[in-house]
Amino acid sequence: MDLKEIQNLIKFVAKSGTSEVKLETDDFKITIKTGSGESVTTVVQQAAVPVQQPAIAPAPTQEVVAVPTAAPPAAASEDSKYITVKSPIIGTFYRRPSPDKPLFVEVGQTISEGDVLCVIEAMKLFNEIESEISGKIVKVLVDDASPVEFDQPLFLVDPS
Repeated sequence: MDLKEIQNLIKFVAKSGTSEVKLETDDFKITIKTGSGESVTTVVQQAAVPVQQPAIAPAPTQEVVAVPTAAPPAAASEDSKYITVKSPIIGTFYRRPSPDKPLFVEVGQTISEGDVLCVIEAMKLFNEIESEISGKIVKVLVDDASPVEFDQPLFLVDPS
């Protein structure tokens, strides 16, 4: 299962209203749990290759759990007039095309539809994230070279 299929599965589960979905194959195990429609928890666990060990209980496999954090209600009401640009994929967020190049966008800069806002590296591919709206960058919500989750807020844009 590739990254695109996992993302589509997460979207489907979130929209379906199902509270939990488990998918298990020989290679991996995925559990997607949804709460009150606000948070999606994804657990990806690689299956261990069976190795014979003499009379020792098997060690539990490690799980990677990504849980988005909720913003405080006061900040949400203050930023409600802004449009949030969210990450369409999971990967590493970069504000510039390369370390020696200038930033794609800065706070206070006016952008138009189709302008490149950042790149997100996923599986060694650099995906340009383009603006779907015109407006002014109010806030950058993610640090450069930080990992981002699917649907994580990246920028606040004032459309006026």
